[in-house]
Amino acid sequence: MCFSPEASFVGGIVISSIGIATIKKVHNPKQIVFASIPFIFGIQQITEGFLWLALQNPNYGYFQKGSTYLFLGFAEVLWPIITPLSVLLMEENKLRKRYLSILLGLGIALSSYYAFCLISFHVRPQILNLHIHYYTDFPKSIALMVVFVYMIVTIMPFFVSSIKKMNLFGSCVFLSALVTAIFFTQYLTSVWCFFAALISGIIYWILRDSKDAFNLEKLRLLKDQIRSKFEK
Repeated sequence: MCFSPEASFVGGIVISSIGIATIKKVHNPKQIVFASIPFIFGIQQITEGFLWLALQNPNYGYFQKGSTYLFLGFAEVLWPIITPLSVLLMEENKLRKRYLSILLGLGIALSSYYAFCLISFHVRPQILNLHIHYYTDFPKSIALMVVFVYMIVTIMPFFVSSIKKMNLFGSCVFLSALVTAIFFTQYLTSVWCFFAALISGIIYWILRDSKDAFNLEKLRLLKDQIRSKFEK
């Protein structure tokens, strides 16, 4: 979260709670990864809360390295894989699954690149204008291309999906990325993760409607079975 440790902890707990409620809406094992997204975002925000503490108070300095790499591990290594994978697992259309598989392949390659960079290069978080800025010496020559690929693999799957309301979710994620890129360019990693965490609450709505539709379909099938027995 991009304002204070208190905001990070409170926001993380609230989002994690929404995540737990979202997981309870799962009625198909293929939805579990997608349903887990809000909960993971909540844990990520709590992690950045510990980083805030470490940066503001030397007494908590032992939190700094671990929370820095854990937060960036979520942001740069986990999400490029989790996002396309979660949508791919739920997709039924064969052509769309093929496109999602390509996006997942790109996500795996991108995650591998970021993992290599986190191991090989220096990362230094710093509080700047009420935000956390992550200074890195990752290769600058391909930085723009890497960000572009990141946007593709974390946004495009929601537009490829045939699932109801997934396009709405993707539109919200895209708009949050656009706002962050324009107004919070220096703090893209921290601020966009904050916006995405809030938006992830929409997943509860998507799965709730999906579960309601599933239950209605089961009820309809049951009524048809009972009717057919009486007709015989």
